[in-house]
Amino acid sequence: MVGKSTASMIIRETCVAIWDALHAAVMAQPHKEQWKEIADVFQKTCQFPNCAGAIDGKHIRIKKPVRSGSQYFNYKNYFSFVLFAMCDANYSFRYIDVGSYGSRSDSAVFAHSEFGKMILDKALDLPDHTTLPGTTSPAMPFVFVADEAFALGENLMRPYSSRGLSLARRVFNYRLTRARRVVECAFGILANKWRFLHTPIHLKLETAISAVKAACVLHNFVRARDGYNFDDSLSHSLQSHRPSVVRGHRQGAAVREQFTAYFMSPHGALPWQLEAI
Repeated sequence: MVGKSTASMIIRETCVAIWDALHAAVMAQPHKEQWKEIADVFQKTCQFPNCAGAIDGKHIRIKKPVRSGSQYFNYKNYFSFVLFAMCDANYSFRYIDVGSYGSRSDSAVFAHSEFGKMILDKALDLPDHTTLPGTTSPAMPFVFVADEAFALGENLMRPYSSRGLSLARRVFNYRLTRARRVVECAFGILANKWRFLHTPIHLKLETAISAVKAACVLHNFVRARDGYNFDDSLSHSLQSHRPSVVRGHRQGAAVREQFTAYFMSPHGALPWQLEAI
């Protein structure tokens, strides 16, 4: 019979080995041409041009870490750490940050993550600005789509506030949501494939973090090998991270307005979008 401490050590060492073996192969940072390929798939499947990824954060249930106080106690009244992720339109994770306090907001997790800092520092090797399909101007940046918990930026699009929206802004919110939902589906596939994510993880904090990281790279490995059934992605037990009120900046607002106008134009409108909002 294997002792509890021995089993815990085996689990952690195995998860670390999986991460070390697969991370570079299945979750390497995209280069300029790969970002273009990701955006092409978003345009084809979600009809959102110049989209390089969808981002979100989810709570991972855990037992209370030793001597952690209330740092991991979230607004839903249970203990958790945050899985922050950016995924492509094929439901594969391109970046993850695992282990932030459950009490933190999405915007705080994003701001302290390596990915968030790289966006702000223009260090992601994103493609040069390009015009949207069917247009000759203006040249638009490549962007990531997120919910209202994230701050608007030149490379980060979030919905308009839901109060008193014009028709064009309601259409923009609908189009953004269609692209952003892929990260929700990715979390669904992850949780339904790796069932330990449906219940609180009764492991030491470091081991639980390693287990989630291993599950994410295995998710990408299986996605590349087998594909997936879309219906399996529609429900999951991972809890959304808490929305917070954050402000954007002027450049991001200008980019969002350009997308808004494009989605109402003959080149950018979808035949069913007015019926869908």
